[in-house]
Amino acid sequence: MTIFNTFFYKIAVFLYGNENDPEKNPQARLASLKNIPRLLRLIWDTNPRMAGTNILLRIICSVFPPIMLYIGKLIIDEVVILVNTKGQHDIETLWQWVGLEFGLAIFLDLLNRLINLNDSLLGDLFANKSSVQIIEHAAKLDLYQFENPTFYDKLEKARQQTGGRTYIMTQVLAQMQSIISFVMLAIGLAIFSPWLILVLLLAAIPSFVSESRFNTLKYSLTTSWTPQRRELDYIRFMGASDSTAKELKIFSLSNFLSERFNKLADEFYQANRKLSIQSAFWGGLLNLLSVGIYYSVYIYIITTTVQGNITLGDLTFLAGSFDRMRSSFQSIMNRFADISSRALYLQDFFDFFDIQPTIFSDGQSLPIPKPIAKGITFENVSFKYPNTEKYSLKNVSFHLNVGEKIALVGENGAGKTTLVKLLARLYEPTEGRILLDGIDLKAYHIDELRSQIGIIFQDFVKFALKASENIAVGNIAEIDNAALIEQAAQKSLASTVIAKFPEGYNQMLARRFKGGVEMSGGEWQKVALARAYMRDAQLVILDEPTAALDARAEHEVFIRFSELISGKMAVLISHRFSTVRMADRILFLEFGELREIGSHEELMQINGKYAELFNLQAKGYI
Repeated sequence: MTIFNTFFYKIAVFLYGNENDPEKNPQARLASLKNIPRLLRLIWDTNPRMAGTNILLRIICSVFPPIMLYIGKLIIDEVVILVNTKGQHDIETLWQWVGLEFGLAIFLDLLNRLINLNDSLLGDLFANKSSVQIIEHAAKLDLYQFENPTFYDKLEKARQQTGGRTYIMTQVLAQMQSIISFVMLAIGLAIFSPWLILVLLLAAIPSFVSESRFNTLKYSLTTSWTPQRRELDYIRFMGASDSTAKELKIFSLSNFLSERFNKLADEFYQANRKLSIQSAFWGGLLNLLSVGIYYSVYIYIITTTVQGNITLGDLTFLAGSFDRMRSSFQSIMNRFADISSRALYLQDFFDFFDIQPTIFSDGQSLPIPKPIAKGITFENVSFKYPNTEKYSLKNVSFHLNVGEKIALVGENGAGKTTLVKLLARLYEPTEGRILLDGIDLKAYHIDELRSQIGIIFQDFVKFALKASENIAVGNIAEIDNAALIEQAAQKSLASTVIAKFPEGYNQMLARRFKGGVEMSGGEWQKVALARAYMRDAQLVILDEPTAALDARAEHEVFIRFSELISGKMAVLISHRFSTVRMADRILFLEFGELREIGSHEELMQINGKYAELFNLQAKGYI
């Protein structure tokens, strides 16, 4: 770097913060502006007609300030002439200028109202579209990415800054308008005295310095506190939620949560308070300097007028132009600082969209065979999460035959759920491969593969939707197929639960919204099970979805389940050995490895770990 470049780089470091901090680095701040064209394209794509109208209206408005000031000059000059001639001069010209100024003022007010209306409507459309884009992009990403805290912070930033993106949109459009107005005013001021423009630039610098630096520090504070603010939101939810109310009362957790919330909230308040005080002090001090420079120029213009070198109209025009240009230039610089600061937030938004899935289908993907002929084969399948060394599954090999029911058994953490997620291609094997009819699972179209799998996890979602919609999520394309929904409910025994509701299948479930009813864990699980029956899947997976049922109820559900999926492949996971023994074969997993495989009788004869745990559990019923 030359000495000249080093000097200005150090100024930028002062404005934007520590050069070693990515969030405060001046180069990062300037680099973030590259997102503005990308933002403008998104705005245009949201509604080209409204975006084009907005730009046109702002261009028209931008030429009004110098025109209105010049008409004001002409009015003052006419008044002076009338005063000096004691009314002998024609007054009609004065009223013509006043009438024109009045008409332009009304027209300008109308334009500004149209711009504000357009900004509001376009901002709402843009916010809605970007929120939909977040939902759609999140659906494409890999499951393990959602289990990464760093990724989740990016998702939270993208999701929470909808209002911020709309604000940037209006600021960028307003900046374009201000720049055009500034150029028009500068032309008029330059005709009188070009050096005033240089003084004007000097008057705006102090305020710009203050705004730039403290906007950057504010962004850095907000960003660095993202994990803590997520914790605050979580504590706020836990402290006032129907899902946690019982535990809060029984364990007297209210004080614990409120104290923890207060501690975190106060730490953020103190950090923000310190920054706000510094911003107010330095902002006021530097703005005082700007105002001092402005009034020095104002005194010069007044003196020139008193000396008779310019008219009172010229004084009005020049003073008004200089004041408008000072405010406009300061607004442009401050808005630039604000936009560059908020463009860092925009970077968070685009960073989220730049994250791409590693599990996807390409144009060469094969259709799923209907019916599946040979079954599914695991060949030395291992899996570990990215950036970890520990394997969740290690060298697992087995074959699932067509029409066969297998059960996965093992203690918590044995790898059972990981195995079924691999089966559904929610995860990709780290090593080995999974074959469907002898072809690698990766070769098949992923959406079509998942459409042939009916899967219910233990931690299924309790949607705050109607009963019919809660079932239909198992095959959302059939949400209007009432007959299929009712049939699925009958198969899972959810129909007996729904029959008690005043509004039947139209009953809102969960108490989040008005009219919603809460259900027991067992009742929810019957509704969740109905989702598995919503699709004519060739493979059905139940990952402990009946854990909230008692042993007898779970056994009845699995007996019914076995009857209803006759001829299909099925994978069952349950901690109750009395239930899994009905499977054709049982796979016993331990520490991510397949230790034993066979029917219940075969595994009991082996007298290994499965038999040990089975006998241990059986003693509990003696």
